[in-house]
Amino acid sequence: MRQRAATLLLCMLLCMFPGAFTAHGEQPRGTTPPPDSLRSLYLYTDALKRLLIERDSTRARELCREALKSDSTCAPAYYTLAVNGLYDTPGEGVELARCAWGLDTTNKWYARLYGQTLIYDNRFGEALDIYRRLLRDEPREPDNYRIVAALYEQVERPFSALATLDSAEVRFGRVPTLSAMKRQLLIATRQLDKAVEEARTMVEEVPYEAEHHAVLANLYGLQGKDSLARAEFDRALEIDSTDIRTLMTLADFCNSRRDYIGLLAATRRIFDTDALTVDEKVRRFRQLTSDIRFYGEYYIQISDLASALAIRYPNDPRIVRLYADHLIASGELEQALALYKLHTADRPPVKDYFRAVAEIENYLERPDSVQRYVAMGIELFPDDADFRIFRGHALSYAKQYDKSVKAYRESLRYVRTDSLRSVVWGCIGDAYHSAGASRKCFAAYEKSLRYWPDNTMVLNNYAYFLAERERDLEKALTMVSRVTALTDNEPTYLDTEAWILFKLGRVAEAKKIMQQAIALDRTNSPELQLHYGDILEALGEHFMAEIYWRKALENGAEPEEVDRRIRIREEQKQKQNQDARTHEK
Repeated sequence: MRQRAATLLLCMLLCMFPGAFTAHGEQPRGTTPPPDSLRSLYLYTDALKRLLIERDSTRARELCREALKSDSTCAPAYYTLAVNGLYDTPGEGVELARCAWGLDTTNKWYARLYGQTLIYDNRFGEALDIYRRLLRDEPREPDNYRIVAALYEQVERPFSALATLDSAEVRFGRVPTLSAMKRQLLIATRQLDKAVEEARTMVEEVPYEAEHHAVLANLYGLQGKDSLARAEFDRALEIDSTDIRTLMTLADFCNSRRDYIGLLAATRRIFDTDALTVDEKVRRFRQLTSDIRFYGEYYIQISDLASALAIRYPNDPRIVRLYADHLIASGELEQALALYKLHTADRPPVKDYFRAVAEIENYLERPDSVQRYVAMGIELFPDDADFRIFRGHALSYAKQYDKSVKAYRESLRYVRTDSLRSVVWGCIGDAYHSAGASRKCFAAYEKSLRYWPDNTMVLNNYAYFLAERERDLEKALTMVSRVTALTDNEPTYLDTEAWILFKLGRVAEAKKIMQQAIALDRTNSPELQLHYGDILEALGEHFMAEIYWRKALENGAEPEEVDRRIRIREEQKQKQNQDARTHEK
């Protein structure tokens, strides 16, 4: 077989080098010896054998280079190096292709390769010159028109591109690919009427193609002719109710018109096809449900979408997660939990299912179940740190801080990255703080920041707890300033910065930052409102201070905290009145 392939190659090369085996006459003394074409041919043939038969591109490259040393006019060697990517940079590829074409400008394959390499190197103007020449030499090749038109578009000459496509249409009639390009160019040049006429002609010529009706519908939509657009969409779906391009275009049309019932109906049809990947379907579902208000208003339709995916892909982890999230968003927490528990029996086991069960059970305050599923996760995934870390979370949530710290420390043996080590040491610090062990808390935070100096959660908590104890306030301010520089106007972090400034006596600065935090806060945080009230009180704005304290009370602040502040205010007021009366006497 190899011998046969080699023979064929040799025959081909004889055609390329018709004079390769002609005897050379004796050369006059003192003249430059001619290129060794015979040796070049031999080396090039060997290169092709290595490349095509033995798949040895490295040796093929070496042999082609040797062939060119023997004869720098060996165009096939330049071509082989270029067409097979046997070069180091795009610029080198262009030069190899240029050399091949320069040696034989009548060879269309050399010309095409040269044009392609120029395109890959983003040299569109030069590529256009090559392809225009190809178009002139091969006017019966439709692809040349397509490429020339595309290159005209790249160099921002859309009308020249349109003229090229018009000439192709005269020669070949309507070619779907070229017609689509023409419509896009007509739209880009704001010639919508012509684009519509082009699409309408395609519909008339091929009336039983759903795609053509969908294209016309889209163009009618761009013109604002919605009734005509919907009629064409209906015709397209009558022809093929599962055509993905029609359904996608219809979905976009409905969305642009805020026809959300239509959008969801089209999406339902899309989900019933196999034309989209599961990942793409999940992405579209997430996109549709990202707005809580939209979720609530169209809950029935969205639930139908989720159910359709769950029925179609019952064992796909991506869909299980999606459907469980939908149940949780619907308030069906127990159903989501049951779904995850059902799938913990899947083989191979999926880590996320055990983690989700533990998280939900933890939220429902079922510590025994949490520990059971965490233990199962550790048994199934013994080298994974996640379940050991989560065990620490669950114990901390249950206020078993000593056990929590122990669990976190054990997890460190399985942690593979410094960033995660930082997170775990931050969790250890949080547990120590909750247990009232401030020194150990701050020591853990210091260790956390050695692994990851920009851990914003740790920096913020460290700074805030220092402020609460009125310790190292300048250090705390430096840390929180780093946090606000790394994040984008996060209300919690702004609150920490304002609180530290307040503790430093820089109350006016604290007020400005806290105003920003309050404005950005969408959760009506009682802690932020208490702090803002305290800052206003310190500035003598007693009326507004009390308003924010009472807002905090409405949003869940401890009544004792609000009462304490108001009581202190009243006591101070009474003392001031008493001092004033004493002064009068």
